[in-house]
Amino acid sequence: MIRTILHYPDKRLRTKGEHVPEVTAAVRQLVSDMAETMYAAPGVGLAATQIGVALQLFIVDVAAEDEPSDLRVFINPEILDRRDTVSWSEGCLSFPGVSEEVERAAQVSVRAQDQDGRWFELEAEGLLAVAIQHEFDHLQGVLMIDHLGTLKKRLVNRKMQRRPGAGVEA
Repeated sequence: MIRTILHYPDKRLRTKGEHVPEVTAAVRQLVSDMAETMYAAPGVGLAATQIGVALQLFIVDVAAEDEPSDLRVFINPEILDRRDTVSWSEGCLSFPGVSEEVERAAQVSVRAQDQDGRWFELEAEGLLAVAIQHEFDHLQGVLMIDHLGTLKKRLVNRKMQRRPGAGVEA
């Protein structure tokens, strides 16, 4: 089922996700709904908080259009290490039409559970590392706009306020 993606400045985007105590059938259904929503948008990542579900859960698929899907599920993620820095042009499904340069770690180590509840660790770099950090931020109530300077924040904020239907969110 395709879910509604919250758009900035919806206050629910600032909600910190809660720990997922157990990976249940309902959590696996949420992952399925999130994947369908992300692919329909289209995007490369989606956090549960972006669809109004305050759980520590996000998904990422950075496969190119001509490659098979590489959907990765991160439940209760922890970033263990961040190395080096890279500046990347980031977009966000909660900021439609916005793309801004954001500085992130070039490589990350992450520990999380998969959709079956099994713990795993992953070393990531490039777009995957950036996407993991971007989605992890969402689970902490941190948004892409928070990484921008004052002038860029104002410009993005103004663009989002002028977006059709911008005044109807909670």
